[in-house]
Amino acid sequence: MTSLIETRALSKRYPGVLALDAVDFDLNPGEVHVLFGENGAGKSTLISMLAGANTPTSGEILREGVPVAFGSVADAQKAGVHTVFQEFSLVPTMTVAENIFLGHEPRIGPFINRAAMRRQARALFDDLDFPIDPDAPVAQLSRAQQQMVEIAKAFHGDLSILILDEPTASLTDREVDHLFRFIARLKEQGAGIIYISHRMQEFTRIADRITVLRDGARIGTVAMAETDEAALVEMMTGRSIPEIYPTIRHAPGASILSVSNLRTPGTTGLDFEVYPGEVLGVAGLVGSGKSRAFRAVMGLAPRLGGTVHFKGEDMSAATPRAMIGAGAYYLSPDRKSEGLDLAATANANLTVNLVMGAPPGRLGLIDRRAARAGCTEIAGRVELSPDYRAKRISQLSGGNQQKVLFGKAFAQKVDLYIFDEPTIGVDMGTRAALYLLIRDLAEAGKAVVVISSDLPEAMNLSHRLLVFSNGRISAQLGGDDIREDRVLKSFFDEESQSA
Repeated sequence: MTSLIETRALSKRYPGVLALDAVDFDLNPGEVHVLFGENGAGKSTLISMLAGANTPTSGEILREGVPVAFGSVADAQKAGVHTVFQEFSLVPTMTVAENIFLGHEPRIGPFINRAAMRRQARALFDDLDFPIDPDAPVAQLSRAQQQMVEIAKAFHGDLSILILDEPTASLTDREVDHLFRFIARLKEQGAGIIYISHRMQEFTRIADRITVLRDGARIGTVAMAETDEAALVEMMTGRSIPEIYPTIRHAPGASILSVSNLRTPGTTGLDFEVYPGEVLGVAGLVGSGKSRAFRAVMGLAPRLGGTVHFKGEDMSAATPRAMIGAGAYYLSPDRKSEGLDLAATANANLTVNLVMGAPPGRLGLIDRRAARAGCTEIAGRVELSPDYRAKRISQLSGGNQQKVLFGKAFAQKVDLYIFDEPTIGVDMGTRAALYLLIRDLAEAGKAVVVISSDLPEAMNLSHRLLVFSNGRISAQLGGDDIREDRVLKSFFDEESQSA
C-alpha cells in the first residue's frame, strides 16, 4: 500500500535547538494515525511541515510516493492536506460562512454568491450535526463553537489527508461523538487522519496506529490493538503510570468551606464540605454542573439560593474579589481567556499576583526587587525554565502556560485552591509535575479541590470524590469506594447517593 503521505529522516533545526530529529512517519489511506508525546516532543513541528506552515532543515516529505515541497499552507491544501491547528485562524469580524469559504467563495460571474455560500455552510454543519448559524459573526461565538467552525473549514474542499491538533479540547461529549462519526466516514472514503491529543481515552475509539515522539525523536510506532495506556505513557515519558500520580498523605482538619442547598442556573440542592489537608475531587460529564457550582462559590456565576460559608464567615453574596481576599483561589480551565495575559511575559503575569494585596515598598511604590525575587522563587517551584520567563505567554507551549497559571496561585496567601480542569491540553510529563504541586499543597494543610473531566486524574488524586450528574451531586465517595464502576454509574444517576 502506498502511503498517502510519508516523511523520511525529517529534521528541523532552530538556532541551538533540534526540534525534530530524523523522524520517519507514514499515513495510510483509511486510517487514523495518532501522534502522541509531551509538549515539546516535536508533534507540532512535524505537522507544521506536513501542513506547509514550516519547511524542514533536512529529510523529505513524500505525497503518495512522490517527493513534495510545500511552500505554504495553500500549497498543502492543493495537494489535499487540510489542517485544524490548535490556534484558530478565523477572522472574527467575518461571518461563519465567510470564514469557511474564505479564498474559495462561490461566484456568479464576478460577484460572490452569498446565498450559495450560506446554503453550503448550513448543509456542512447539518452533516456534522454542529448547531452553528452560518450568518453569525465569529466574534460572537464561544470557543467551542469556533472550534467547530475550524473543523468545518477543514472538511470543506478536496480533502484526502486531515490533520487534527487537539480538536476535542473545547467540545462537549456529544460534539466529540459527532466528530468521531464524521472521522469514521472519512476513513471509509479512504482519507487518512493524523490526530494529536493528550486524551488517551479517545485513542481506543478512533486510533489505528500511534507514533510516540520524545525530545524531537521517534520512539516507536505501535498498533492501537496491540498496546494499552500504561505502555503508551511509559513510551512517552520513560515512566510508568504509578510514577505519574503521587501518594498524597491525608490529614484533614476542620471544615474550611461549607456549602448548603446551593442553587445556580443549571444546578440545585448542592450540599458539601471542603477540608484543609485533603484533595476533594469533582467529576462529571461535560454539562453536569461541576464547574458551575464552584464558579458560583467564587462569585463568578450567579447564585440563586443557598449558603456559602468560608472560614466561618457567611460569603453567600461575596464577590470574586472578596473571595480572593479571604484566601480562596480559582484556577480557570480557560487560561487564555480568563487566566493569563497572553501579550505579557511570564514574569509579568506572576508579578501581577505578587503585588496584588502586598504591602507597598518605600514611598508607596512597588518593591520591584522583592517582586523579581518572588518571580524567581515561584518559577523554580513550578519548574518553569529561566529561558521562558522573559517570553510572552503567547510564545509558550500549553504546558508552560499552565505552569505560569499555577504559579500565579502561589503568589498570594491562599487557604483554598480550586483547580478547574488543571491539566487540560497538558502532556503527561507536565501533569506529573503539577500533581506534585497539588500533593505539596494538600500535605502543607491547604484545602484543594480538583475539578476534572479526566476520570483517572480525578480518581487518583482524590481523598474524597463528588460526582455530578444533571446539576446534582449524585455520589460522594471516599477511600476504597472511589472505583471506576461506581463513578461511571453515578454519572447517569439523578438521585443523590452517598457512601
